Amino acid sequence: MSKEKTIQSEISGYISALLRSHFGKGPTSVYVTIKKPYILIHLRGFLAPMETVLLKKKESKRVLETRDLLIDELKGEIKENLRNIANLDVQEFYADWNLDSETGMLIGIMTDDVQLEAFEWPETIDKEAFESKVANASEKAEKKPGSIESYWLNDRALLVKRNQILVGIEMELIAEGYAEILKLAKRPLERRLLYEAHPEKVLGCPITEIFLDWNFSNDIGYVVFMLEPVRKIHN
Repeated sequence: MSKEKTIQSEISGYISALLRSHFGKGPTSVYVTIKKPYILIHLRGFLAPMETVLLKKKESKRVLETRDLLIDELKGEIKENLRNIANLDVQEFYADWNLDSETGMLIGIMTDDVQLEAFEWPETIDKEAFESKVANASEKAEKKPGSIESYWLNDRALLVKRNQILVGIEMELIAEGYAEILKLAKRPLERRLLYEAHPEKVLGCPITEIFLDWNFSNDIGYVVFMLEPVRKIHN
């Protein structure tokens, strides 16, 4: 096993054990992608017994609030262990969940500078056209981003960083302590608008999931598109 695969496996095992200890049940699978300065940790089959009960009672917001609170509490521990396991200096940490499909995404941002040549897009995809669709979807939800940076991690994951996206009322809500409420409202709205923009027409492959989170202090939003690679047909 290569060193990279070993590190991914160790991180996967650590995250599984951590979530199991705090939720009573860990994910059935954890897929780790590392492309500095980004690390994505995709969780599948993750829904605790108590959460299942709450969802049956239509209490999805309570589940999401609890998860956000717990992940926020665990951020420091996760950062420290990623440093110990893989020498990854993660400074920022984000999370989003899809309760219907029992999946989740943890996003780590490291101190390393972005090396654009490491995120080369496939020649068949119009990057500017894709970013235009993201910008239009963002404009419908709040306003057109001041700038968009999109990074092709691999044929299954694409990360987008949107800068300067908050409008005045959102900034006021954040200042008044309503950041969590704002997140819970923004996620389904922005996810729906991104799907409705049909970026898959530009990407040339189906989008299986979309995850979102924000750094409200710096007016930044992150989006992760999980892709289904187009299978090549061999003659």
